[in-house]
Amino acid sequence: MTDDTARADVNAAQSLLRPAAGTMTGLGPGVRARASALLLRRALERGLDDFWRGVVPGMTRIGKHRVLCLGAYTDRETARRCYLIWSALSTACHYRAHELPPGPPEIQGRLLEVEALLEALERGPTVPHSVSAAPSGPVHAGRPTATPTAPPAPGRQPSGTVPKPGPPPGRQAAPPVVGGPRT
Repeated sequence: MTDDTARADVNAAQSLLRPAAGTMTGLGPGVRARASALLLRRALERGLDDFWRGVVPGMTRIGKHRVLCLGAYTDRETARRCYLIWSALSTACHYRAHELPPGPPEIQGRLLEVEALLEALERGPTVPHSVSAAPSGPVHAGRPTATPTAPPAPGRQPSGTVPKPGPPPGRQAAPPVVGGPRT
């Protein structure tokens, strides 16, 4: 796992889900499961913070974007699992009067998934990715300048431009309607 605080959160969630005999008799299983979900989400977020500190340190301040941008730096499966688990734990953390609280077996399954994700995040980025790209053209006074390009082939639009609306090739445009139809 990533650091001691994430490990401590996972261990605390485990002890809430499976308390020792004779302890925590005042808390119901739903309350313990919701508290465990909160601890697991915090452990996952701490693991994400540690991951992003090694890649792009500014990403630790951006909240949900840490999860959404993960696919560019890890494999798709890890990013997908992280998003799904983070979303499920976020849903389990919120109290809604018309819904039952999460059950301990459900959160126990999430605990195992969080442990696996923390280990995957600890390995670091799997996709080599450069954070800042160098300008491709010549640089003048510290700013990139436009590079000359070849003219487009006849009948083709230059790249980066939007074609003008009009009739398809080979047809003439209809004359403009002025004033609308008379009745």
